[in-house]
Amino acid sequence: MFPEGFPIDAKWPAQTPERIQLYSFPTPNGVKISIALEELGLPYEAHLVTLKDEDVKSPEFLSLNPNNKIPALIDPDGPGGEPIGLFESGAILIYLAEKTGQLMGEGAAKYEVIKWLMWQMGGLGPMLGQLGFFYAFAGKEIEDPRPRERYINEGKRLLGVLDRQLEGRDWVAGDFSIADIAIVPWLDGALRYYGADDVLEWKSYANLQAYVDRFMARPAAERGMNIPPRD
Repeated sequence: MFPEGFPIDAKWPAQTPERIQLYSFPTPNGVKISIALEELGLPYEAHLVTLKDEDVKSPEFLSLNPNNKIPALIDPDGPGGEPIGLFESGAILIYLAEKTGQLMGEGAAKYEVIKWLMWQMGGLGPMLGQLGFFYAFAGKEIEDPRPRERYINEGKRLLGVLDRQLEGRDWVAGDFSIADIAIVPWLDGALRYYGADDVLEWKSYANLQAYVDRFMARPAAERGMNIPPRD
């Protein structure tokens, strides 16, 4: 029986209601959660929620995420054994790490991970997302070059910050963590979907190239990058 109080089940019915239910699409923010679930070995069921209004603005999806963005998640076995619904990829990553006691460390190490997770949520993701709009998608038709230049320059600045942080490190906050899971899909997206490697001067960041390769070599990352698969 699916937990009561989650109308989203009417549009995306759970086949295995005892498992975590993921409502997502394979964008950088979406695959953060599928990769984390794969890394943590948590049983889950993935539902494809397209970015079309008919999905993300449907009453069923809005009942779980009023911000009409993927990803969102329901854990039928939440705190105290009660079901919990979550949205915002950073919040979901913290929840999963705390649920399992993995991928976030303890003490000061925990806050090092959270620090870099917040850096991605507040900086890298939004700035690269705007870069994608103005460089690769509808915004590229805008004649005024200033928005495009702003996000290219800010993207380069952020990549420089990350490249310096990774000097002598395999992972951004010490051990592999949810911070890496949050960051790398956005780097991959800028290269694969935006084709922005030249304008971002990607080849000048030697530490980032190795970082992405290291991340993508993880079996969980390879699986999670296409969950749920696009139609």
